[in-house]
Amino acid sequence: MTKVRIGLRTGSAPTASRLKAACLISAFCVAAVMASPAQTFSSLASFDYTNGAIPLGLVQGIDGNLYGPTDKGGTGTVNGCNKSCGSIFKMTPAGALSTVINFDGTNGNGPTAVLQATNGTFYGTTSYGGAHDCTSFGSTGGCGTAFKFTGTTLTTLYNFCTKTNCADGAIPWGSMVQGTDGNFYGTTAAGGTGSCPGTIGPGCGTVFKMTATGAITTLHSFVNTDGAYPYGWLIQATNGSFYGTTSAGGANGYGTVFKITSTGTFTSLHSFTSSDGAYPFGGLVQAANGNFYGTTSELLLNQGAPDCSLTGIGYGTVFQMTAANKVTTLHSFANSDGAYPYTGLTLGTDGNFYGSTACGATSNVGTAFSITPGGTLKTLHIFGGSDGTVPFAGLTQDTNGTFYGTTVIGGTDNDGTVFSVSLGLAPFVETRPTSGKVGATVYILGTSLTGASSVTFNGVAATGFKVVSSSEIKATVPTGATTGTVTVTTSAGTLKSNIAFQVK
Repeated sequence: MTKVRIGLRTGSAPTASRLKAACLISAFCVAAVMASPAQTFSSLASFDYTNGAIPLGLVQGIDGNLYGPTDKGGTGTVNGCNKSCGSIFKMTPAGALSTVINFDGTNGNGPTAVLQATNGTFYGTTSYGGAHDCTSFGSTGGCGTAFKFTGTTLTTLYNFCTKTNCADGAIPWGSMVQGTDGNFYGTTAAGGTGSCPGTIGPGCGTVFKMTATGAITTLHSFVNTDGAYPYGWLIQATNGSFYGTTSAGGANGYGTVFKITSTGTFTSLHSFTSSDGAYPFGGLVQAANGNFYGTTSELLLNQGAPDCSLTGIGYGTVFQMTAANKVTTLHSFANSDGAYPYTGLTLGTDGNFYGSTACGATSNVGTAFSITPGGTLKTLHIFGGSDGTVPFAGLTQDTNGTFYGTTVIGGTDNDGTVFSVSLGLAPFVETRPTSGKVGATVYILGTSLTGASSVTFNGVAATGFKVVSSSEIKATVPTGATTGTVTVTTSAGTLKSNIAFQVK
């Protein structure tokens, strides 16, 4: 691996201060847009650098809007960012963009992911920036931060590399997840106490736990043989353990799948061999059958940017891992149907999985796809440049049933886009958290919830629920509730949760 920085550095103006990842693939950027008649693709918004550039993954807020980070751009001017430290944006489902937070280097540089906690506050990480020097990682602007924000007020919770030799981790990339205990769990792509070959810097990466006030506990430091450089998100499985991937390391050097408990008991579950995939940069998703699903990229990133002119071991895979840790390749990309899926999958309400490839297909600038649990792949959209280039961060399903995603380049100013893919899937509701005890408060996200007449947890009515807004209901897990579907009855019909709510 040549450089730890995954975030692309690009913009609309060809100035020396703005690295253009587009130059790696500009030969393939032709104005062709292709879509199957079975779905509707819409390009919703284009970034113009002042409101951010290189948008990454999206998350739906309880207010019904979509939120996400931009790795570069914005108006922050401190600490050498030159208006290039990144931002947090908000977008309505119709595509109206507004900036919520601008980073200035001292409070972080290059936000990579955000999530909204059960208390309504947003939490996230920046891959660089903050208070501590990260020269050994190729940056003079800090080793990354953890932060929270409410409205437009940002609070830095933790500066990584606080400990000597970054024993507490550096370069947090993947989204954190809030555990059932209320704490936040995540990974850093570098740092820790393990030793790794290569040029990334000290350490092979870590798994950490963070309280809501920013107290960090390092749960595990990778040592290369058990994995190295985790970039993907963690998930908390139905058994209570957390699962994730490392992009390299393991028995064969091609990356791993691992699990870890909230107290730090670590188990390496699978080492990729290249014949079953290599270099998983994304996280995992668990389906209703208990199996885990993910992707391997099969191409390491070149100087921090997907270079679609390079050739990897293959073009990437989608895989399944059973509870017994048996890994099966469901699909191997052939370049004609996409190449190099650098992020994981989203489980749709129809039971299929949805994702994106950064490269490949007609214009070699990426695709959006769906795949069944049995491995049947369908290309949903082939990008062509004017509608976006390199859909790096995957897809998110909104409670209105539509999928949303971002491209890191392309659009009107070549600073990235937000797009949607509608497949005609019905609206649904989403619970936060997805598990809890009887008496616990649960927030239910959806669309057109005003006037809801009932809320049930697996058939047991929740009394005294409150409709906060058209996109939010506040409810209490009722006595007698068991694990199952949460159902909301409105004047327009019945909405069901996308996954079963686990009653603990």
